[in-house]
Amino acid sequence: MAEAQNTPVGSTTAGAIAVAAESTVATRMSAPPSFDVADFPVPHGREEEWRFTPLERLRGLHDGTAVATGDSLKVAVEAPEGVTVELVGRDDPRLGRAGTPVDRVAAQAYSAFEQAGVVTVPKETVLTEPIRISVHGQGGVAFGHQVIELGAFAEAVVVIDHTGDVVTAANVEYVLGDGAKLTVVSVQDWDDKAVHVAQHNALVGRDASFKSVVVTFGGDVVRLHPRVSYAGTGGEAELYGLYFTDAGQHQEHRLLVDHNTPHCKSNVAYKGALQGEDAHAVWIGDVLIEAKAEGTDTYEMNRNLVLTDGARVDSVPNLEIETGEIVGAGHASATGRFDDEQLFYLMARGIPQHEARRLVVRGFFAELVQQIGVADIEERLLAKIEEELEASVA
Repeated sequence: MAEAQNTPVGSTTAGAIAVAAESTVATRMSAPPSFDVADFPVPHGREEEWRFTPLERLRGLHDGTAVATGDSLKVAVEAPEGVTVELVGRDDPRLGRAGTPVDRVAAQAYSAFEQAGVVTVPKETVLTEPIRISVHGQGGVAFGHQVIELGAFAEAVVVIDHTGDVVTAANVEYVLGDGAKLTVVSVQDWDDKAVHVAQHNALVGRDASFKSVVVTFGGDVVRLHPRVSYAGTGGEAELYGLYFTDAGQHQEHRLLVDHNTPHCKSNVAYKGALQGEDAHAVWIGDVLIEAKAEGTDTYEMNRNLVLTDGARVDSVPNLEIETGEIVGAGHASATGRFDDEQLFYLMARGIPQHEARRLVVRGFFAELVQQIGVADIEERLLAKIEEELEASVA
């Protein structure tokens, strides 16, 4: 993306189902969306949308004290023939169409960038190779904005790879034309001290299909906010996530699927593993079915596997329904320790304990890794899981 120039182990927080517009679900408790940072008060950690986030570790992204420094991010885009890659100014009309910032950090990012990256896949273009966007931190502070747009009936896979060390806030937009199909794989493999806060907005056109796979391993603090809304009937969204939280890391994924259009579908599945002292993962899953969204079919799920003592998980699924004319809606959340029975079963068949542990964790993540569909990324992530497990027994 283009940078600016300038609870104890196993704890969970139960979700709640709220029916009616006056619900207190988190989507209705924050300030109204705005592109103006002045419309959001400085958070203090008592607000619903910030209560799990260690504000003191955001390095000033939340209160305006973080100032962009030059050459903090190196961004490179590899795209197949026929794809347009541009850097545009703040006044480009294509910016901001997929969604509006919903918190102060996202608004700060929108107010601070000078150039945005825009990747456009023309209508009816079907790509056989992925678009690859490499975002490498080189120290300092950066604010960014990235737009990925698919024309009607276009098909593409986009891989966004985050590495290096930086303090960054960004907005990423996915705009899908009617009948388009987009798969996005966002990998957060930052160095240990990096801070990454981002809002991802997807606008799904009529009969279009959007798949998001978010993979988070690195960084000191990573706080991502994927959001989906629909621009026409028949749209489908699949949101998958995989995270491996180590000692001292804070990894937070806050999702919203806004069913604002009739006869659309969504499916959310996130899985995480945690190990080490003060490892903290947060998953907030909000689904809003508006009164006009008859025929909605939606489900969300979060599963967490706690590998060691000293780790904490907060998992909060929220479902708000304003119409009874739906196909289906549900959610589930579970957090548990490593399954000793599975471990015993494998060891009883001659598999060493270390190898048995690896097999159980790989099996836990396997269904999500297979959703990626990019062979080299799948292999890399499986290798990263192996690396994390090796570190836990070192």
